[in-house]
Amino acid sequence: MEVVDIIEVVYENGVLKPLKPLKLKEGQRLVVRVYEGDVVRKTEKFRKIIAPEKFSESPEEYLLKLREEKI
Repeated sequence: MEVVDIIEVVYENGVLKPLKPLKLKEGQRLVVRVYEGDVVRKTEKFRKIIAPEKFSESPEEYLLKLREEKI
């Protein structure tokens, strides 16, 4: 599966609502994986240490892959 985007949402009245507009096509189906906390903010400190050009994926994708391997 390809990571299309990483977004923040808020859960209100039984619905996940994105905090920013999404670049998706109407009717597009997705698989959503829910994590507590903000993965992107947690990776910002690693951006200063890890240069993106050293990796084939973004720091967010790399950390998500590491997290999936531990599950």
